[in-house]
Amino acid sequence: GPFLIQMILTSSPSSFAFDNYDISYRSLLLRCLCSQYGFINTCLKSLVIEKFGEETWEKLRTLAEVQDTFMTYEIYDDVITLRLVQEACTMLDMPSEVVLKLFGEYFFSFCKMAGYDTMLRTLGGNLVEFIENLDALHSYLALSYQEMNAPSFRVEKNEDGRMLLHYYSDRKGLYHIVPGIIEAVAKDFFDSEVSMTILNQSEEDERTGKKEHVVFLVSQRSRGSKRDFRPQRENKEHQAEALERMRARCASLPHCPAGKRSRWDMVRSIVMFGKDNLLKSFTPCYPDKLWMEEQAFCNAFPFHIVFDKQLKVKQTGVNIQKFVPGLQTMDIRLDEYFSIVHPQVTFNIESIRKFINSQFVLKTRREMVPLASQHQSMLKLRGQMVWMESLGCMVYLCSPKLRSLQELEERGLHISDIAQHDTTRDLILLNQQRLAEMELSNQLERKKEELRILSRHLETEKKKTETLLYAMLPRHVANQLKEGKRVEAGEFQVCTILFSDVVTFTNICAACEPIQIVNMLNSMYSKFDRLTSVHDVYKVETIGDAYMVVGGVPIPADSHAERVANFALGMRIAAREVTNPITGQPIQIRVGLHTGPVLAGVVGDKMPRYCLFGDTVNTASRMESHGVPDHIHLSPFTYRYALEDKGFDILERGEIQVKGKGLMTTYFLLQNLCVSEDTIMARGTGEPCVYRDNQQGTGESVRGEEETNGQTTASASSSSDLTNEDTPFLGDTTPFQKGHLNDVNSRLCRLL
Repeated sequence: GPFLIQMILTSSPSSFAFDNYDISYRSLLLRCLCSQYGFINTCLKSLVIEKFGEETWEKLRTLAEVQDTFMTYEIYDDVITLRLVQEACTMLDMPSEVVLKLFGEYFFSFCKMAGYDTMLRTLGGNLVEFIENLDALHSYLALSYQEMNAPSFRVEKNEDGRMLLHYYSDRKGLYHIVPGIIEAVAKDFFDSEVSMTILNQSEEDERTGKKEHVVFLVSQRSRGSKRDFRPQRENKEHQAEALERMRARCASLPHCPAGKRSRWDMVRSIVMFGKDNLLKSFTPCYPDKLWMEEQAFCNAFPFHIVFDKQLKVKQTGVNIQKFVPGLQTMDIRLDEYFSIVHPQVTFNIESIRKFINSQFVLKTRREMVPLASQHQSMLKLRGQMVWMESLGCMVYLCSPKLRSLQELEERGLHISDIAQHDTTRDLILLNQQRLAEMELSNQLERKKEELRILSRHLETEKKKTETLLYAMLPRHVANQLKEGKRVEAGEFQVCTILFSDVVTFTNICAACEPIQIVNMLNSMYSKFDRLTSVHDVYKVETIGDAYMVVGGVPIPADSHAERVANFALGMRIAAREVTNPITGQPIQIRVGLHTGPVLAGVVGDKMPRYCLFGDTVNTASRMESHGVPDHIHLSPFTYRYALEDKGFDILERGEIQVKGKGLMTTYFLLQNLCVSEDTIMARGTGEPCVYRDNQQGTGESVRGEEETNGQTTASASSSSDLTNEDTPFLGDTTPFQKGHLNDVNSRLCRLL
């Protein structure tokens, strides 16, 4: 929409006087009585993003506690922009006048980018004309934006030729925007440089409706005109010769009748026009008398009023008499029947002459219209004041101020009441369509914002769903399933699998309520789940009290055994923080590890699982079921080919009979000699374990997943003989120390 709503001195934000940096926020709120359309806030957002970046805007709007998006046709309180400007000054550590001037320069560019370059460029032929027509532009835009509260401008020429710019606004403290906009306009449109100095700043005393009046001294200097008007000596000589030749040719032509311009004068005018000197050489021609009858004038301009210095009505158009019959009485005072709506000045001839370049809007007084019309909306007139010096009178050439056909009907008017030459007829019809388009655009913008919010919520819910899905399946496997692809089984040459269970779990279940079992397992598994992230191992599944993880699947890693070993040490520590609901003592777990090859793949359509298959899974389960309470049981393969000489304290258990495997020499993992317990648990300031194939900690899993490009590798579930309650109980639950190895060996021999 026409965003120039506040063009050149935005009806922009705040009401706070930036010269007084310590103004209380409460006083600011009391003075923020005006509203503005969302275009100003959108412009400010665009400025911050373009000059300082997206992150700065996010931080700024968070500090100011405002939304991210602003509707073009939505009306917002000034306090929103006030907060943004305040926080911008603080965050960017810039004086308020610098921020406001920067905003003024950018606002002009923003309006041009919005498609209003041509409209602004044609507003005036020079800077003075441009400024003088800003109020007319605001008046036009007010037809579509009723709530717009734009500032006002008046240009005054001193006797010494200096130009004074008077700025009037309802919003105090925004005058620093004016130099930014005016300088940008002068530079872009008129190829000149402008410097502006504040001469006076005071409470408004000329206009009854504005709160601030600032007077600027404007100095304009040309930067080199786009069109070369500088007369050159050669050009002047060439032009003189050409004119002499034309004069000689025209001398032979017949003489023109009296009262008409000679042919030479006509030719000379054409030549001067072609030389781009029309504005310099043009002189208007006025008739000796006005060739128009009084009756014809009143019919041709049905909404005009002529009044003298005392505001006494001398002449009116025919249609304004029809709607305000009291004006048929000559010498009636105009201010008895009308009040000035714009500009908001005192109703006297001096004030009107001072603002004669502004469009005037007059409104009929309800008490002065016939009783039959008092229930209708009051008639508003909009037009131009022209001072007639010889008569000492002012003529007000005006038309009804209407926005739509509905307003035309509410005031009892018809299209036929408006003169055919008056473009108000076309404006009403066009603006009717324009208002409908604005309403449609506003609805579309609202729907767009609703869709944006819904999309953001949908993205949030999608992330929740994906987080849940990735907790059940490896990320790349889940992505393939979402795309409807088949996940092929993959073989892993080496990985380390861990099984654990709770000692005497069957007895605990028999003596407790189900909810107590659930709470106990939830507490324990939550601690274990956290450790899987710390050591970057994959949780396969839980079956009752059994917990299964794997290292090196689905993302291959050279340090798979070290990761699982550290995870097992962390499990043992975490389990001591969970109490047995029967005894109130810490629970004990058995842990078993085995290293070897596996086959991994997705099985099932409903609730699909990524499972591991192979003898390695079965052997790892045997290590757990043949283990000792509160100990980590290692297979010979895990010790010899994965953990030996890796900084772990490992104790040989000796040969034991393993179901389905025969005699095996197994080992107990006691501790990690290279890292502390806090590091393994990632407590407080303790740094998580860093492995040689993962210098970025847990981030390796994501990168590794990307590097595999969808390789069908993952960790899964399959177990057998997960529990064995007949395993002997080791009374001393203290972690093994190096100095006690002989005692431990003797005790284990007796137990086994």
